[in-house]
Amino acid sequence: MSALQSVSGKSHAAGAETYDVVVVGAGFAGMYMLHKLRGLGLSARVYEQGGDVGGTWYWNRYPGARCDVESMQYSYSFSDELQEEWDWSERYAPQPEILKYANHVADRFKLRPDIQLNTRVDRAAFDEGSNCWSVTTSDGKTVTAKYVVLATGCLSNARMPDIKGLAGFRGKVYHTGHWPHEPVDFKGQRVAVIGTGSSAIQSVPVIAEQASHLTVFQRTANFSIPARNAALTVEERNAFRANYPEIRRFAREVARNGIYTEMPDRGALDDGDNERRSKYESRWTRGGLTFMMAYNNLALDKAANDTAANFVREKIAEIVKDPQTAKLLQPNNHPIGSKRICVDTDYFATFNRPNVTLVDIKSNPIEEILPNAVRAGGKDYAVDALVLATGFDAMTGSVAKIDIRGRNGQTLNQKWAEGPKTYLGLMSAGFPNLFIITGPGSPSVLSNMIVSIEQHVDWITDCIAYMRDRHLDTMEAKREAEDNWVAHVNEVAQGTLYPQANSWYMGANIPGKPQIFMPYIGGVGVYRQICNDVAAKDYEGFAMSVPERTQKLAASS
Repeated sequence: MSALQSVSGKSHAAGAETYDVVVVGAGFAGMYMLHKLRGLGLSARVYEQGGDVGGTWYWNRYPGARCDVESMQYSYSFSDELQEEWDWSERYAPQPEILKYANHVADRFKLRPDIQLNTRVDRAAFDEGSNCWSVTTSDGKTVTAKYVVLATGCLSNARMPDIKGLAGFRGKVYHTGHWPHEPVDFKGQRVAVIGTGSSAIQSVPVIAEQASHLTVFQRTANFSIPARNAALTVEERNAFRANYPEIRRFAREVARNGIYTEMPDRGALDDGDNERRSKYESRWTRGGLTFMMAYNNLALDKAANDTAANFVREKIAEIVKDPQTAKLLQPNNHPIGSKRICVDTDYFATFNRPNVTLVDIKSNPIEEILPNAVRAGGKDYAVDALVLATGFDAMTGSVAKIDIRGRNGQTLNQKWAEGPKTYLGLMSAGFPNLFIITGPGSPSVLSNMIVSIEQHVDWITDCIAYMRDRHLDTMEAKREAEDNWVAHVNEVAQGTLYPQANSWYMGANIPGKPQIFMPYIGGVGVYRQICNDVAAKDYEGFAMSVPERTQKLAASS
């Protein structure tokens, strides 16, 4: 197959179906990737392990699940018509509405014919003879593609905890990242929630309203800011739409996290105590992730960060009536924002309910799960149902589940054994024509994911078009460029407070996983410019080759 002559899924000589591109995953990244590839006139096949599109919003159906980025910003920007026609109902969209939006996009752009659901990609091997990828799926089929794009998502591989006796529990066990599709009613039940990350902080208030008793097992307290969620008015939606061009430009080019908001012009210690408190109070009252944008040095300077952390701790003490419970809920082992800050609706107030108990498993660890109880610190807590809010093997977990083999048969898991290595978070040396959307080494989880997804998909699409126009056969990251980028990602991270937290950003929640700060913290706008500059310099840092046949023709002439 010559470089990028669209084959439209026709049979290959070996009998396998052949595509220009195989895309793994049909979440927001995979769907937009398919749309853009079609725009190039290329054949593509998307494999999705779930039963429908939507990615993380297909799996995460736990009570209270919402996006922590405002819905008018957590949405595609590539189609003006889509922006105009879709009406978000709330400031923070609930999971069912985001999933409905994903399905609307799949239908509106007629994406479904090229998406194969309920199908995992088990293996992808690069053939150095043909410079193509051989992709094997869970239905036993093997297809061939010039390119493979991993749109597997950063938070899509739910982590099951290794707790003694869990398999012998007689009641129902739920994981927030793999929730049943039918409604779960906890009415009259004694429920245990293990974990206090984002999914627990969202689900605990909802479960507490249903359960006869709720016991929350907390190892590490987390900072959380009120969402102040509310219905969106027609006027609010229209005001956003009228300003969309500037909002989208700002999110892409200026904002560090891809979220449109006013930018701070000073550090926290540049204001007096009263003025600083007034700013924090204003952000707390408004709610949402922009609390951390009150000052420009909260992620950089510990003394500045302490002012914000202490403010939130004081708020927790004001909300939670029992002083001992309040103290347990006040985070004290990491700077605020160094773990993904949470956004909640009445989370802390829930612990004032008579039917809610908080158990500190840092001082009283869970010893085992009994058939009808959780034993922690020598005490048995009787429960009828378990909710595991134990997070994800983030950023690399879904990629690691695929047997990916590059040059000389090297697996990506072997290469990443001591931590992921990429150039720009887009490619990894030794794995030609394999792209990663929002991979480690890119802003990804530190940003509004849709902004980062669109930037990566646009870059990859432009790159493939560049190769097609020049009859290039392969592209891969150069090792030196990759090493320099990994060093830069680490250097920028070390200049911040982020590495001080044992977070999933560091892989600290997965036993045995190398603890390396995985996302790029330099900012969405800065990162975009770096990627654009690399492309403008004919993809500096990437090695490209022409087909062997073309080389021979050139040599003979």
